[in-house]
Amino acid sequence: MKNVFKILAITLILSFALVTMASCQTGPVVTVGYTIYEPMNYKNADGKLVGFDTELAEMVFENLGYTVVFKEIVWEQKYTDLNAGSIDCIWNGFTSNGSDDGTPSADLVDFSYNYMENRQVIVVKKDSGITSADDLKDKIGYVEAASAGESYAKEFEGAIVKTVTKQTEAIFEVFSNTAQFAVVDAQLAKSLVGKGDYADLAIVETLSSEVEYYGIGFKKGSELTAKVNEQLEALAKDGSLKKLAEKYGVENTVILDFADQKK
Repeated sequence: MKNVFKILAITLILSFALVTMASCQTGPVVTVGYTIYEPMNYKNADGKLVGFDTELAEMVFENLGYTVVFKEIVWEQKYTDLNAGSIDCIWNGFTSNGSDDGTPSADLVDFSYNYMENRQVIVVKKDSGITSADDLKDKIGYVEAASAGESYAKEFEGAIVKTVTKQTEAIFEVFSNTAQFAVVDAQLAKSLVGKGDYADLAIVETLSSEVEYYGIGFKKGSELTAKVNEQLEALAKDGSLKKLAEKYGVENTVILDFADQKK
């Protein structure tokens, strides 16, 4: 008899848990694809996913009535994941005016408004002596596969460009002395370079790329694009976007006026 009561108790507990979980989902689920990339999407000391893009996605989709789920992806496979439906958007410092193997990214996805400026930067050891493009000749550099950084790195004649799956891994290669340089997003580099374990790394400012822009990537024809754009405008208007940018130290690169991007 005791075993029967135990089984009933466990059943009730599991049923309550399922009901509680279901009640937490207040609307349709939308899945956001991301990679670990501070200050956009990363885990804090408690293991919680945070970051500018993370919180912005949460605010936008909460306002739209969606339950947001985050799914870590391999950047090189982002288009496959999006078109297969395993994610609904790519929200992770995605360069909207970049290209993949010569094809403009804007031809492969529908982008939201540009919401932040960025550049590609060269990260080296402080004592590397690298100050110009000529200094990169015959030097080994790491980049994230299929990224804007890879496209930019290939512009340096004679440089030996190798790929890794994450931008943070590219920086680690320089730290480990297995590479002489890395090409990564300025947003990431500024959050890591010259600090902690990376105190002996530096950004070669003279080799930075032209301005790039971040946008959120959606499957072609997605109805979410227009909805998210409306929310970006609303959050800029009520000050939430600026406040969030200040929280993550990107207030100098966030875009708060989308008037010239309306079609």
